[in-house]
Amino acid sequence: MKTLTIAVLTLFIGLTACQSKQAVTSEQTNRPDYTKPLTPGQHALEQISVDTWPDIGCAWDSRDLFLRDSLDNSIAWFDAPSSKQWFPIEGVSHEQAKHSVIVLREVLSTSDSKEEFLETIEERFNVYRSVGCDGDGTVLFTGYYSPDFHASRIPSNAFRAALYERPEDLVTDPASGTPLGRQCTNGSIEPWPARRELEASGELEGTELVYVRDDLDAYTIQVNGSARLRMDDGELMYIGYAGKTDQPYTGLGHSVLDAGLIPEDKLSLRAIRRLYDKNPEQVNDLIANNASYVFFREYNGGNWPAGSLGVPVTAERSIATDKKIFPRGGVVLVDTTVRSLTGEKQTFTQFMTDQDTGGAIRAPGRADLFMGVGPTAGIKAGGQYAEGQLYYLFLKPNSIAIVQE
Repeated sequence: MKTLTIAVLTLFIGLTACQSKQAVTSEQTNRPDYTKPLTPGQHALEQISVDTWPDIGCAWDSRDLFLRDSLDNSIAWFDAPSSKQWFPIEGVSHEQAKHSVIVLREVLSTSDSKEEFLETIEERFNVYRSVGCDGDGTVLFTGYYSPDFHASRIPSNAFRAALYERPEDLVTDPASGTPLGRQCTNGSIEPWPARRELEASGELEGTELVYVRDDLDAYTIQVNGSARLRMDDGELMYIGYAGKTDQPYTGLGHSVLDAGLIPEDKLSLRAIRRLYDKNPEQVNDLIANNASYVFFREYNGGNWPAGSLGVPVTAERSIATDKKIFPRGGVVLVDTTVRSLTGEKQTFTQFMTDQDTGGAIRAPGRADLFMGVGPTAGIKAGGQYAEGQLYYLFLKPNSIAIVQE
């Protein structure tokens, strides 16, 4: 699944008054390179001492049933033998990652007080911080949601923007799913054209899966990677990610900011929609700056919305990170700010699970918060663009031995 720099806020829980430990600088004019890759030999995670831990008590205060559901989904993924292929990573074994989720779920359920919970976490867990984009832990948190759109299998004046099936010549790495290019008739692999050239060529004609209202709807679905569609015949259709080209991703939000069309503190999906309705050609030209192109398949929707692990993602409890450098399925603590429906900043310090990834989420300085399904989640997502810090919790080696016993 994935995002349009439409970050997502808390949909089902009330935020507590805990103070975030990091400075949020979403209004800064000179933005850091949040997608800066790791240097050769550099680790994505660093263990931190207890005196520099985030406010885990605040995360305890924000626990709810949705966190439990999210933990259960991760445990189900770890139970599948196929999950073992992704470990070890960052020095974390499959066994350590799995038992960390199991034990944290148990401690959340059995602790009678915040003090007991904190004591147990300190005794049994180590905390690791993402090095971020600057080596000092700075992470940009945007967000995403699963949109609801109206659609039709037949093009018309009301439904004129197509979403396409995966081309037969799209080549991806069989293990990681990373796009490699397109296969030529002689067996060689060459890069795909960029979005602008691909759409102009007309070579995707005949592979249309479904039609939505306009190009902005189609693009929003592409960057989210999935959608629930309300068809013109009254039926529901579920579509999900089927692959993407090997071209680089450029967020529409960044293009809008760079063009000076919307102030950074006013950037939202609603603002982009208003801009599109006023001047669709201008926004379509910015959309074309994103060279990457996403393809779709239809599925039954029983597991919808699902992340890259194949398990359902949970509103405000699932996060997307770069799975090339971060361990899958684990418990994280996110410390950042979000915006309410009316635009006010609110502290967001809570446990989540690392269950998804996306085209825009690359390097240790980027992460996306899943905010839910439908238009309300989309509205909240639209205002999210804030720095923060990302932490992972893993059992200490001696605690793993205790679990095994």
